[in-house]
Amino acid sequence: MNKAILFNFTVDKKNNKIKVERSFEAPLDLVWAAWTESDILDQWWAPQPYQTVTKSMNFTEGGRWHYYMRSPEGDKHWCLFDYEVIKPLEHFSGIDAFCDEHAVMNNTKPRVRWGSDFSSHENETLVTIELQFEKLEDLETIIQMGFKEGFTAGLENLDQYISAQFYLRKQNKRDNKARVSTYVNFPGTTEAAFNFYKTVFRTEFINGIQRFGELPPDPNQPPLTEEVKKMVLHVELPIVGGHILMGTDAPKEMGFTLAKGNNMHIQLEPESRAEADRIFNELSAGGKIEMPIQEMFWGAYFGSFTDKFGINWMINCQNK
Repeated sequence: MNKAILFNFTVDKKNNKIKVERSFEAPLDLVWAAWTESDILDQWWAPQPYQTVTKSMNFTEGGRWHYYMRSPEGDKHWCLFDYEVIKPLEHFSGIDAFCDEHAVMNNTKPRVRWGSDFSSHENETLVTIELQFEKLEDLETIIQMGFKEGFTAGLENLDQYISAQFYLRKQNKRDNKARVSTYVNFPGTTEAAFNFYKTVFRTEFINGIQRFGELPPDPNQPPLTEEVKKMVLHVELPIVGGHILMGTDAPKEMGFTLAKGNNMHIQLEPESRAEADRIFNELSAGGKIEMPIQEMFWGAYFGSFTDKFGINWMINCQNK
């Protein structure tokens, strides 16, 4: 991230409160989603090497998030967040507590009234969190359990997620109009192929060439080799009739195995998630799903499959 990150952690023992202020270099909608959608929360909420696993989530007033944090040894620490007030893109609050696997609150451990406020400043979002404890003993217990260190580590995980999403979101198309494109994969020769196509169609790349080395490092993955860093992450080239040819390298170092027949997809970009779900479910019926449709790190709602006639498809929706 380019800008200095604001991080204030204040303990007010007189009033049994903790206040946290944290900035993120990303738009409000992206940060809000990261705090309110379970599939994203699972990726960052727990400090490494713990993992967050959601059992159920209903992000509505009166709804709840039931999840556990799993240790490397497999121990599960169950938690529950009861949502009381939700103002989309502005605020949510409720009761955060320890519980069991059946979502029964543990009355012997501290619980806290948790409120989060979100405010936008250009491409930066500030999250202000206030934790109100019933008594000083509960606050001190949470501090002794390592809340500050664990929460700080989780927020650093979120930085990695947000920076990767925002980086790629900025490279994507600037509007949400539906379109169709063709997506091709190469084993390291994308740049040569697209330079060839550029001479044939006499057009220019849209937003240049993005490379794997431009992505922020992922703390959950081994570092990329210098060879992979130079490979093409994404490139777009107009060809004829307004059609866009897109491409990427699929290096074997990242687990890809390319063969003729699996290196080309028809990519559909619907205007809404509802339409993306409909097309994905109906078109994949009787076929083979490669990746279920879901939130992806580049800021899209994405899934891929081979239909029952052997044709490869990608569904890629940028619209929230």
